[in-house]
Amino acid sequence: MNYTALIDKYLDGRLPKGDGLQTEIFEAMRYAVLNGGKRVRPSLALEFCRVCGGAVETALPAACALECIHSYSLVHDDLPCMDDDDYRRGRPSTHKAYGEATALLAGDALLTIAFEMAAESQSLEAVSILAKAAGCMGMVGGQTLDLASEKKQIPLSLLQEIHAKKTGALLIAAAKLGVILAGGNQKQLEAARIYGQKTGRVFQIIDDILDVTGSFADLGKPIGSDQGLEKSTYVTHMGVDKAYALAEKLTQEAIEGLAVFGDNAAELKDFAEALLRRRK
Repeated sequence: MNYTALIDKYLDGRLPKGDGLQTEIFEAMRYAVLNGGKRVRPSLALEFCRVCGGAVETALPAACALECIHSYSLVHDDLPCMDDDDYRRGRPSTHKAYGEATALLAGDALLTIAFEMAAESQSLEAVSILAKAAGCMGMVGGQTLDLASEKKQIPLSLLQEIHAKKTGALLIAAAKLGVILAGGNQKQLEAARIYGQKTGRVFQIIDDILDVTGSFADLGKPIGSDQGLEKSTYVTHMGVDKAYALAEKLTQEAIEGLAVFGDNAAELKDFAEALLRRRK
């Protein structure tokens, strides 16, 4: 499921370039997106489109809209008013490279251009799914709960709600967008939702584990940031071993749910297992 080159080519062509007074914000937008990201969300959308019989080119603009939304969220997450991180993917965060004001505006611009891209799908349902996943009931809502929970010991149920919104919402949207833009049926759409939900939790659990066990060289950002902010995580609730066991269980459940796609879903199975094994 290697769509990285296709995704990067589209993003490079769509993100603005130019000179003049707006040069810096254009450069900051490109800096935030074209930085060697894993492209998890757009790849997921494209693969679900393929397994449902669609042409991946049909889903490419909406898939890349997901990446722009994800990238904007990281730019804003790194700001001093939020997580205050100086590094992202092994190099200075956008606000360290371009200043806080430009980083803030670059994030705003990435969110806006995402909906330009999504509109190219000519699917109102796809645009609606993307908006709900990114907004106050989805990713932004999860970020709000996350900030409100710093320096507090919160119950596991609230932690799960935070990450279902902050991380899981965009992964669910990615899976569902692929099915919708391929013209898939309701059974496929529900299977995609479950897959996105399960892998979203796995993604966050592994993030929490790597924040304890990883290294700057692997992650490209400082480790121990959750501890520094006194955040509740899956590791603080369960310990590393039990958290990883839960991630294994969720991965298996995500794979079992792919049965509706038959033998066509081997790449999605591998993708889920790769998320479980990732070290960066």
